[in-house]
Amino acid sequence: MSKLVTIYGGSGFVGRYIARRMAKAGWRVRVAVRRPNEAMHVKPYGVPGQVEPVFCNIRDDASVAAVMAGADAVVNCVGVLNETGKNTFSAVQAEGAGRIARIAAQNGVETLVHLSAIGADAEGASEYARTKAEGEAAVLAAFPQAVILRPSVIFGAEDGFFNRFAAMTRMGPVLPIASGATLFQPVYVDDVAQAAVAGILGNAAPGVYELGGPETKSFSALIAQMLEVINRRRLVVSLPGFVAGLMAWGFDMVQKLTLGLVENKMLTRDQLKSLKSDNVVSDGAKGLADLGIEPMPMGTILPDYLWKFRPSGQYDELMQSARNLRGDI
Repeated sequence: MSKLVTIYGGSGFVGRYIARRMAKAGWRVRVAVRRPNEAMHVKPYGVPGQVEPVFCNIRDDASVAAVMAGADAVVNCVGVLNETGKNTFSAVQAEGAGRIARIAAQNGVETLVHLSAIGADAEGASEYARTKAEGEAAVLAAFPQAVILRPSVIFGAEDGFFNRFAAMTRMGPVLPIASGATLFQPVYVDDVAQAAVAGILGNAAPGVYELGGPETKSFSALIAQMLEVINRRRLVVSLPGFVAGLMAWGFDMVQKLTLGLVENKMLTRDQLKSLKSDNVVSDGAKGLADLGIEPMPMGTILPDYLWKFRPSGQYDELMQSARNLRGDI
């Protein structure tokens, strides 16, 4: 019988790519999620019955243990960018991560891959950074041979970064951002998935790997590159700190006053704290090269999924060619 991997958060942005690769490798894949009915898109990654979404609440020991039964490997991709209800940073990224690692060790699981983030820091300014660090510490305490992956901002067809800002260009001529000088090293989602697969298959030595792409750019420069890809001109304004702070406070208050019915998907105060620190691979850190992975540049991937934000969508290049042709006549 083929081996089994349980992927917590396996239907999400990164998890689905890991699930697809593991299915192609011939493994059975158990995708542990809060809403299995919304994770049916993972089933076609393999033959019937090979990839199955199952319910799991990572805040509960019994739930975590049930979906891990019989697993040879475990991957934790669960994380939150904004606290909603009981899914707080601490409950998900610290306690949840430690729970998965502890139960994996108790069950004799062979390999554990944990998805963290560059910027994880027990003394970090943001709760996100601190709980990511707490999660890493809990994982290593229970499962010392774990492989921990710390990606920079991740890009790909389903990302919440370039898609989000590209959508904002439809709202008007000005595109406001916060902390425009902050540096990022964007990494392609499937490169992160390859790194996770290396950990699952035992082809990565235990330890922490920081994952960044081949380019390091400021937030403002990334937005400029995105605008070039979608053929739109917008005035990019890096907001002063106090203005960004007021906006983030306002968005947070709307979420709080509506009891979470209106979720803050724009900018939270905690995210603003994270944005004040560069998000790049540390000097001397192990990374994609140590796993034999050649990172994909943004220019190769972004046009493949951002075309829908161009003024004429998929026909934008054709329309531009027609305009150029008329100008030559």
